[in-house]
Amino acid sequence: MEVMKAEAVRHPTVERPWGRYTVIHTGPNYQVKQLEVDPGRRLSLQYHHHRAEHWVVVQGTARVTLGSDVRMVASSESVFVPQGVPHRLENPGPGPLHLVEIQTGTYLGEDDIVRLADDFGRLSETEETTK
Repeated sequence: MEVMKAEAVRHPTVERPWGRYTVIHTGPNYQVKQLEVDPGRRLSLQYHHHRAEHWVVVQGTARVTLGSDVRMVASSESVFVPQGVPHRLENPGPGPLHLVEIQTGTYLGEDDIVRLADDFGRLSETEETTK
């Protein structure tokens, strides 16, 4: 029996209203993604029950909300997003924002997103995937 790679079943690049992400690598308890946030767009204010995230900005400048703290993160800088902490990623710049995201935790599914606020009317990942 031949085993199919995940890329053969689903494309590694996923389009979102804020831009797109590409899954680069998945391993036990971690996943690496490349994120591209379109100019003027932002991800939902959200948190995760089962994972933490590390964001490294590789091009552009990000506005990062982490709990009640809001700060700018420039190219070559990084930020750690602890599990359970509300966070948001924004692109205030005129060009695309590129980041590498490293997720670590016991569960890394897209349905571990609890949205607190969203510019696109999405309440949960489960709701979005059933539309």
